[in-house]
Amino acid sequence: MSKLAQRQKIRYRIRKKVTGTSAKPRLSVFRSNADIYCQLIDDVNGVTLASSSSREADIAAQKVAKIDKAKLAGQSVAKKAAALSITTCVFDRGGNLYHGRIKAVAEGAREGGLQF
Repeated sequence: MSKLAQRQKIRYRIRKKVTGTSAKPRLSVFRSNADIYCQLIDDVNGVTLASSSSREADIAAQKVAKIDKAKLAGQSVAKKAAALSITTCVFDRGGNLYHGRIKAVAEGAREGGLQF
């Protein structure tokens, strides 16, 4: 089984258990080789409430390591959630292991005020 197929299998297993509501949305994280993207998703209504990525102008302008950009993206999505008065969420690591950039996004979101 290829690495991608295995990750997809893990992703589906996680998604069976993790769903988001408007009160407690799902913080979904997608990691590409160069960037990281995170969204707060209400699965009941099928709506993205807030999103952030390492490609945003203020984050991309900073010349720091990818792991630091991931942390900034987490803080950014937490700030947008606070503006929508969202304090809690469920974390969806998207089939990736909880370390490195995925962990940095979670830490950044927690520092920004999100609880999960």
